[in-house]
Amino acid sequence: MIENGSVRSVCPYCATGCGLVVEVRNGHVRSVRGDKHHPSNFGSLCRKGALLDEVLDTPDRLLYPQVRDSLDQPFRRVTWDEAIAFAASRFKASIERGGPDSVAFYGSGQLLTEDYYLFGKLAKGYIGTNNQDTNSRLCMTSASAAYGMAFGVDGPPCTYEDIDAADTFLILGANIEACHPVLFKRIEQRKRGNRNVRVIVVDPRRTPTAAIADIHLAVRPGTDVALLNSMLAEIVIAGLVDEAFIDAHTEGWGETLAAAKRYTAERVARGIGVDAEDIRRAALAYARAGAALSLWTMGANQSTAGVDKNLALINLALATGNIGRPGAGPFSLTGQPNAMGGREAGGLAHTLPGHRSVANPEHRREMEEFWGVPEETISAKPGLTAVEMFDAIGKRQVTAVWIAATNPVASMPNADAVAGALRTADVVVVQDAYHPTETTQLAHVLLPAAQWSEHAGTMTNAERRVCVLEQATAAPGEAQPDWQIFCRFAEAMGHGEAFAYQNVEAIFEEFKQTTAGRDLDMTGMSYELLRASGGLQWPLPTGRRGGTKRLYADGIFPTSSGRARFNAVEYRPAAEPIDADFPFILTTGRVKDQWHTRTRTGKVKKLVAGDPEPFIEISPFDARDLGIEQGKLVEVASRRSAVRLRARVTDTMRPGVLFVPFHWSRLWSTETDVNRIVSGAFDPISKEPELKYTAVSIHRV
Repeated sequence: MIENGSVRSVCPYCATGCGLVVEVRNGHVRSVRGDKHHPSNFGSLCRKGALLDEVLDTPDRLLYPQVRDSLDQPFRRVTWDEAIAFAASRFKASIERGGPDSVAFYGSGQLLTEDYYLFGKLAKGYIGTNNQDTNSRLCMTSASAAYGMAFGVDGPPCTYEDIDAADTFLILGANIEACHPVLFKRIEQRKRGNRNVRVIVVDPRRTPTAAIADIHLAVRPGTDVALLNSMLAEIVIAGLVDEAFIDAHTEGWGETLAAAKRYTAERVARGIGVDAEDIRRAALAYARAGAALSLWTMGANQSTAGVDKNLALINLALATGNIGRPGAGPFSLTGQPNAMGGREAGGLAHTLPGHRSVANPEHRREMEEFWGVPEETISAKPGLTAVEMFDAIGKRQVTAVWIAATNPVASMPNADAVAGALRTADVVVVQDAYHPTETTQLAHVLLPAAQWSEHAGTMTNAERRVCVLEQATAAPGEAQPDWQIFCRFAEAMGHGEAFAYQNVEAIFEEFKQTTAGRDLDMTGMSYELLRASGGLQWPLPTGRRGGTKRLYADGIFPTSSGRARFNAVEYRPAAEPIDADFPFILTTGRVKDQWHTRTRTGKVKKLVAGDPEPFIEISPFDARDLGIEQGKLVEVASRRSAVRLRARVTDTMRPGVLFVPFHWSRLWSTETDVNRIVSGAFDPISKEPELKYTAVSIHRV
């Protein structure tokens, strides 16, 4: 923290992890620019990152602790001690009545790794519940699960340098131009610099990302597994599989090959809505590339078949030997800035620190011993995941919930049910930097948290690079860093000795020991090294110089056999049927200049100007058929609720498919809160909800 000068930091938006230089004058952030020496962005920034200085001193900053006994009462300002004591008494009462699993903790990819670690240490190690999950469940758990099934661990194998070496890009369900703008510029530069580079984009919309594609496969939403299996079948038919790599480094090929053969291009083309020849062209371009890089985000992950889609992408890479070498690999682009750090620290309901699992008795024993808690303190039962957690609150199975750095009433699917659930809870504690939000309005306890520039800690970006965020300024009012708030609460719950940290660096030093000897070993890292380098990629065990750019370069995988696993997958229709009452498919996503539920970006005039209000995109064919005109109000209804939005008639949409950005929720207007109508169905393995596919109707208002 400084009064005047500059500090290095990391952007708190997407998981690119762009390095920043933050200029401070008279104790306030005055400007932000890209860090030219940072290996993730080399000085480049998107508009959201460049305007970060405008999101700090806003009128809705939460400055003081507040409590109320019931939702029909106004908040009253209290001291920190009073607020924490109030929360602790309610949590203790719930535990006394219903046991440890009657309470839950819900975090965010906005938390720093040290915050995540303490959240889980308290919940899983000391309270004894695995009901700790995160909004990253809505983002990347399908990718995390698939990596584990294929490679033995949740280890994304690639590095951003692979973008500069790739000969073919397969981009599926990702509008990288809007969601990871700095990486998109890098892809464009690679394509401009080598005329032989090919880009394949799989997306039902013709997005700005799809606009640079040599092959755009505008598939029917939900049919990605059929497409990817078909590409694999065509690669097999063309004799382009890497048999030497398969024989030496994989297992399970026979079952996967048998499944793929049923998905030839001619068989699947009509059902997925693209030409058989285009499927074949894409397959051959991928297989004949010297190095093929697959990139994907929520279009693959947010699905009831999300894990299968990820596995199908990984199958393509393994079948062609596109892994462990420059320019090649299956690369999940994580959405939030520290979703990766949360995975490392055990921030999901089924995980423990160091890529451990609550279902593994040896892993539980290791963490019980490390934390110094009695045997069998950590439950063997996986905790409630995001959708399950709010369902359980609504059923009064969970009566106390702590929500940190996220806004689930706006971001969760079936948002009316989430809001209704919170109204039934005995206590809702919300730890945030802003009030009001859709979620803070339903809280009993409000705890003011420091913003990104007002606290220090580490985050891990999508390429496994761990970076330090330096504190630039003091937090306003009585706001405190998240880790300090967690330590206060732990002390009030009777566990103060185990949470007596002098600073955030001490937490990192403890956390990194949980990774010793594991696939993500970080024991060779320190704040000093991270500061000097601009960030290091794990694994980096003690004694090694420099991080690891690329995983599995030796062809050895952290499975019991040392081989990567093929996983045969079959196409399954989406959970919600399309019928005469709900004949359209609604998919949701982002716009370039807004972030999540707009608690930050919605206050920046330059960012709001591009899209000042929510909208729905519809194809000219469907608009003509329904009498819908440009800019006119339409009503969109699902089996849950309905919203009203202004129509954008555009030929970037395929007939039968509608698109709505999810950023505008009920604080803007209940009539435009699209997550009220979105399905809460989720993948059976990852428990990630199907936010990309909802059956709806649409008509003029």
